[in-house]
Amino acid sequence: MPLIRREVSDALHRWREVLMAFGVIALGVWIARWGGYFFGPLGLCVAAVGLGLAVIGWRRLKFAQGVSDPGLVQVVEGQVAYMGPFGGGYVGVSDLAELALIRAGAARFWRLTPLQGTPLMVPVAALGAEVLFDAFAALPGLDSQALVAVLAPGAEGDRVLWRRRVQVSADP
Repeated sequence: MPLIRREVSDALHRWREVLMAFGVIALGVWIARWGGYFFGPLGLCVAAVGLGLAVIGWRRLKFAQGVSDPGLVQVVEGQVAYMGPFGGGYVGVSDLAELALIRAGAARFWRLTPLQGTPLMVPVAALGAEVLFDAFAALPGLDSQALVAVLAPGAEGDRVLWRRRVQVSADP
């Protein structure tokens, strides 16, 4: 018989990054309370790092949608793979031309459009889709706050979140 109920264990697992960040903040405050010219600033720096980790953890928590759609998502060495019951494919994050959120009825999909080839449609609530936050955050110029906001309940319909900027050469 487990010591902690399953629901509590799942909630703690979901909030683990934020809870660990609060632990880092608490450690920083504890060190800062030692005082002095060394431990005071050191503790404040540790607390600031913890605050940054808490913000990132909170955004990842809001990005994760739970598993209600079919399929499996993996990100390995910058390549997004989706394997579903009716299709799937692979797209390199460095090869993306556009990232969009598409709604089809009640279902929501990430449309990953490569520079060449067919777009990959990845369900937002597929198993492992939470790892896409870090892959998308690596795109140059993408606002991670907008990435989280587009998944909020009541957010508007289809939306392009990121497009690759085409550099025009001055040479004829």
